[in-house]
Amino acid sequence: MEQDGRVLRARIARGRHGTLDGDALPQLAEALATLDPESVGAVLLVSDGDSFCTGGDVRAFAGAEDRHAFVGDLATAFHGFLRAVVACPVPVVAAVTGWAAGAGMSVVCAVDVAVGGRGTRLRPAYPGIGFSPDGGMTWTLPRIVGAGRARHILLTDRVLDAQSALDLGILATVVEDGEVRAEAEHTAHRLAQGPTVALGRIKRLLGSSPDLPLTEQLDAEAASIAASAAGPEGTEGLAAFTEKRPPSFH
Repeated sequence: MEQDGRVLRARIARGRHGTLDGDALPQLAEALATLDPESVGAVLLVSDGDSFCTGGDVRAFAGAEDRHAFVGDLATAFHGFLRAVVACPVPVVAAVTGWAAGAGMSVVCAVDVAVGGRGTRLRPAYPGIGFSPDGGMTWTLPRIVGAGRARHILLTDRVLDAQSALDLGILATVVEDGEVRAEAEHTAHRLAQGPTVALGRIKRLLGSSPDLPLTEQLDAEAASIAASAAGPEGTEGLAAFTEKRPPSFH
């Protein structure tokens, strides 16, 4: 992890193929859970390899003496990280280079904004090794693409090219392969300079909306917008609007 201005950059995978870094997951989860929105306005997830993340170390799975315990422990650590991503009070952006498979695709489905390249490919990958998914993919994917499409993608282990993932809403934007990291960096920095508290409220409202009746969601929206209007960001936003100038939230 490293902080660049108001952006916290976090590496989730290691090696050229983007193997999920299981040892780093608890540290990343702790960092996301304890970050201070006063100093961090966005999180950027990256890999140091050619691919964003191709899932766990399958050779380690095969060689584990107690596979049940080994895979279960990794899933628990992974889920702690995913919970932190979803609960993070600031936007989380992913630079999805190359492949996002297995756990990598689960991460892409969980972040707020995923930037891919023309050559980006997504694949559930779990059925290919006789596994069922983890990382919340059976919860997030149906909410993004619909239940029927999710069933087809997961059961057939479908490979999604960048355009298909964009059309389905899994990727937020697609650029040339060599521009993925720069575009994701730009997006994260732009979000980090925005109204951090308001963006956090938007995340919470979007997170609650699938499971709340409309009347309760309307109540939550009313409470949230009223709090925003009375807070420093709302004050600055309204002042900037009336004074015909760009707002300065930080």
